[in-house]
Amino acid sequence: MPGPAAAGAHGNGAHPSGAHPSGAGAVDRGRGRGPAPAPDGPVDAARALRRAARRLSGTLHTFQPLLDAEWAEAMRPELAWLSGTLALEHAYASRLDRLLQALHRLSGSAAFPAQQQAGRAAPARAAATADPAPVAPLAPSVTRPSPADRGNLTVGAAKAGALLDRQLTLARTRAHSTALQALGSSRFHAVADKVALLASEVPLKDTAAAAADLRPLAAAARDRLTDAVAALPLVTAGNPYNAQALVHGLSPDPAPHPQDAQWHQVRLLLRLHRYALEVLAGTDAEDADGADGTTDVRLLAAGEALDRHRDASEAAAAAAQAARTPRIAPATAYALGVLHADQRHEVEAARYAFQHSWRKEPIRL
Repeated sequence: MPGPAAAGAHGNGAHPSGAHPSGAGAVDRGRGRGPAPAPDGPVDAARALRRAARRLSGTLHTFQPLLDAEWAEAMRPELAWLSGTLALEHAYASRLDRLLQALHRLSGSAAFPAQQQAGRAAPARAAATADPAPVAPLAPSVTRPSPADRGNLTVGAAKAGALLDRQLTLARTRAHSTALQALGSSRFHAVADKVALLASEVPLKDTAAAAADLRPLAAAARDRLTDAVAALPLVTAGNPYNAQALVHGLSPDPAPHPQDAQWHQVRLLLRLHRYALEVLAGTDAEDADGADGTTDVRLLAAGEALDRHRDASEAAAAAAQAARTPRIAPATAYALGVLHADQRHEVEAARYAFQHSWRKEPIRL
């Protein structure tokens, strides 16, 4: 059980006295408001804490039959609350960076002020969160506006960027405050104390559970992933262009895209499968090794593609939400519509990359 990792995250700077639970502190220091961040500062500690809580929650889900039922049922929601709360601020910041960069790429205009400010902290965040997974296969090219349309797009791109900056920065500020309140709450310290006890005492269901074979439960997690992937429209995703995925985005319905839910579920199941393999192999979190000590490169590439899918789908939803703002200029709405379509094309590119990597034979290193 990966309890020591989570306990270490709590003890290495994730205390509520760390003022910035995510990238906000890096941005402020980059603007000259404080000293340069240390390699193991509050930002890295909060990120490690979020990842440890997420990994613990996923591991408890897979191996729950071996644990005390009352303890597991009470612990999993608390870990999900902690990881979800700490992830929001980083998610809003990354979403804003992604959308502003896309607007800049599509319109050919100069970088927007918000993008210039966020860009100072972006290299540090990218280096800290870099995934060692291999590069996924080349995805289909994303449609770009024609030169005639690019002029119209440039007119509304600046206002669209400013609108997105206001909305997502406000959401990020609220998430930052929520994270600080969570790290200073008695609820957080109760969770941290329970996790710290896992290093010495795991609440097993009975004495027989201590000697139980973990492989059947890990195999069940793999089977759930296989069944979920089999239900995906991989044949459609194998095409360079899926027009059905864009039809819903043209409607005024604010509900999430109906095709995205299945893919998000596969992403979660793939993560649970990797966590189960880590428990069997007893290796570090970044290796995703199999029970025989080998690395399935296919899982790494597939996970990277699904992460890009999640980011693009959420960015498209944010662009669509901004386009529904009352009384915005037609040029601004047009720029947001082009941005939404661009991100939906990125969604399709990620699906194409996933099916391309998943259908390959597993590569063991």
